[in-house]
Amino acid sequence: MQFNVGEKVVFLNEAGGGIIRSFIKGNLYFVEDDSGFERKHRAIDLGRIHCEDYKIDDDHIALMHEEASFTKVNHVVLKEQLTGRRRPIDVWEIDLHIEEITDSNRGLSNSQILSKQMSAFKIFFNKARAKSIRKVIVIHGVGEGVLKEEVRLYLDCIDGIEFYDADFREYGKGATAIKMYHNHD
Repeated sequence: MQFNVGEKVVFLNEAGGGIIRSFIKGNLYFVEDDSGFERKHRAIDLGRIHCEDYKIDDDHIALMHEEASFTKVNHVVLKEQLTGRRRPIDVWEIDLHIEEITDSNRGLSNSQILSKQMSAFKIFFNKARAKSIRKVIVIHGVGEGVLKEEVRLYLDCIDGIEFYDADFREYGKGATAIKMYHNHD
């Protein structure tokens, strides 16, 4: 999986996420985490956050070239969805298809694939809750329904949310919408 400088990612093997600051080589990236520290991460350990809009704060500094020239980033980055519509900043999407969250699934058993997908989902979901995101769309696909069932079993244990099939016209049968209620709602 390839990532672009400025793209938001979630860590698959630990809590949290960050912003891609530069590409090193051999599928290694410098990622600025939520605490402002830059650390090396392998692409296989990162997941793409499929939200429409996200802001990069004025005080974030991005490495724009391998020569390490620094540029101040002060704008809103827009990532168009397949629908071509813009989503509000408080609606996040994640695509849990295995090819979207890992470089290669070669040699992985079905249970290992499911485990990676659920890990990416849980980290993403908890990050969305921590950021008071109001709605999350989880694209799990149709398949045999195993991933959808696992996602919904996990959600059954969470208070302060409701979930339902996402808009069929936009996502078909392969997505779940989660509406989150926060203390200020």
